[in-house]
Amino acid sequence: MALYEHIFLTRQDVTPQQVEALTDQVKTKIASLGGAVTKAEPWGLKSLAYRIKKNRKAHFTLLNIVAPPEAVSELERTLSINEDVLRYMTIRVNEHEAGPSAMLRKREDSDRDDRPGRPPRGDRADRPPRRPREESNVGAS
Repeated sequence: MALYEHIFLTRQDVTPQQVEALTDQVKTKIASLGGAVTKAEPWGLKSLAYRIKKNRKAHFTLLNIVAPPEAVSELERTLSINEDVLRYMTIRVNEHEAGPSAMLRKREDSDRDDRPGRPPRGDRADRPPRRPREESNVGAS
């Protein structure tokens, strides 16, 4: 059987309990078609990059699926009928990612300057001190 990563977005006005119920429906649908959902990660309510069907936010859910291709096509058909689902995407992968996905991983160090590939800022000793600001008379005649 093939391995898939499946992500679906549900409307912003749907409750988290309804999203969980929809996830359970997807799990039972996949199981009835001879597959299995190995991991289900609700990512929560997130902002969208652009509006989708008048929604600015959506509930994101990731599923790792082990199933035959027919089961995935049937899953996509049922999700396209559901009015609460805004978008879905299924990708076939060679192996599932172990542990939490990148969206759920927390960075150990919250300092933004210590990201890989960035030089440390330090105390900025290479710059002279700033001059005091002068009061401007903008609009005065």
